[in-house]
Amino acid sequence: MISYKPFQKLLIDREIKKQDLLKMTGISSATMAKLNTNEYVSLEVIDKLCTAIGCQPGDLLEHIAEQMTD
Repeated sequence: MISYKPFQKLLIDREIKKQDLLKMTGISSATMAKLNTNEYVSLEVIDKLCTAIGCQPGDLLEHIAEQMTD
């Protein structure tokens, strides 16, 4: 599973409001909602966020291994 918790923390640490980020990147509020709920977003979105914030993709997301059950 991909988690965008690092993205949320980065916004807080840099005091960036989500509405401001929407204006900076041109992404939609629906896409921002996907980031808030750990849903799929395209690499194009990740690229726009990295450009706007000045970071690397690894600063925005993390992989969390899912438990395998038999």
